Amino acid sequence: MKNDLFLRAARGEQTERTPIWLMRQAGRTDPEYNRIKAESGMALHDLFRHPALAARISLLPRRIGVDAIIYFQDILTPLAPMGAEFVFAPGPMLAQGFRDVIELDALHTYDVASELPFIPETFRMVRESLADELPVLGFAGAPFTLLTFIAEQGSFGARADRAMRLVRDYPDIARRLLEKLTTMTIDYLKLQIEAGAAAIQLFESAANLLSPRFYEEWALPYHQQIFDALPQSVPTIMFARDWSDPTQLQASGATVLSLTEHVHILDVRAQLGNSTIVQGNLDNTLLVTGTKEAIADAARACVAEGGHRGHIFNLSHGLLRDTPFENVVHVIEIVKTISNTHPT
Repeated sequence: MKNDLFLRAARGEQTERTPIWLMRQAGRTDPEYNRIKAESGMALHDLFRHPALAARISLLPRRIGVDAIIYFQDILTPLAPMGAEFVFAPGPMLAQGFRDVIELDALHTYDVASELPFIPETFRMVRESLADELPVLGFAGAPFTLLTFIAEQGSFGARADRAMRLVRDYPDIARRLLEKLTTMTIDYLKLQIEAGAAAIQLFESAANLLSPRFYEEWALPYHQQIFDALPQSVPTIMFARDWSDPTQLQASGATVLSLTEHVHILDVRAQLGNSTIVQGNLDNTLLVTGTKEAIADAARACVAEGGHRGHIFNLSHGLLRDTPFENVVHVIEIVKTISNTHPT
């Protein structure tokens, strides 16, 4: 790998500078992406299934200097062959809702290689274009997040009442669905790894809805099953939206902990050990509202806390839709100018 900063940081090594990639870096904040999408005339769910266009979009952030490429896809894509197809109009919504829990209970696992051939093909095209220039990252939605999307039949905000009622009133069905989603996610991530994913990230995007006790019972066990089933040689990243308890992130078994902006890297390492490998954790809202100076100051402070050792620079969450693209370019440029003055 010509640029192996990400992989070295993910192994806990000290690096000459801190590597950077950004969640949702290939997407809506990039005017070039918006141009490609408009010219294609395709709905978002069709773009995901078009390897040539998905690969082209995945590679767009290469031109702005990121240290890793994450392939262009959505966490909901692998749900369609289970019987829960999502379309984007423009946000995600179930193509056909469930009339009752009996239909929900009928969701099933499947052979990912035969049903999702566009996934390895997209990886092939991305890796062929990169020619070992940068690592390619894979990802999946965590089981409880996928359950929440299914139960809500689309996007959710600060509440997910249908999902919570499902867990409360039909816990056995909820458990069966989570087990199916876990099996599918393991197979899906293995497919990506076999296709060349150099690392993977698990997104628990519904974590902000959960109490610590609920998380412990309904989310964490499935994270553990997933990471335990994946090859130890591939770095794994645990992301839980707005989650401030690093001990539960560490308990997942992931090698890298993606941190919210509400915790400090130094505090996490003081609590979990100085060798803890972390990702993050610039506030993603700062890139929307902050001045160039404020963004630069916050980026420098984040890099300083990480100490150029076992730290991958990223945001607290994905790039927000109204993030000015020039701020995305700016934060990447700033992080890449900060050198490790005491490399070992």
